[in-house]
Amino acid sequence: MTEPRTITLPTADYGDVTLPEPSWCIGHPNHRPDDQRADIHHSGPDITLAFRGHHITHACLAQSPFTQIDIPELSSRTPGVSVSVIARNLDPTSLYELAATLDTYADQLRDLADQLDTLLAGGDQ
Repeated sequence: MTEPRTITLPTADYGDVTLPEPSWCIGHPNHRPDDQRADIHHSGPDITLAFRGHHITHACLAQSPFTQIDIPELSSRTPGVSVSVIARNLDPTSLYELAATLDTYADQLRDLADQLDTLLAGGDQ
């Protein structure tokens, strides 16, 4: 069995803090020594939605193990998925709901494309 990973991060209020690091965490490149312990944040790799080179949104696993405002949609000790387009962390049920909403939106975009194609072809004005 593999030992759990740990990381030690300097903080302004608790000094060096050693904590377990989830296997999905990509590290803490933006952590600064003047950050508070409550600011420690685990993030997984981004899943990015881009179109023609333009970043639209991204999502990743996220957890704030020492948060003082344990509000699941903003910051939570429980892992969630951070979705930048809505600036919220989502649990599995909410993430499935967002995916379904995006599917519906994609269908609506296809309908608009069909309508535009008809207009451009000289059809219904």
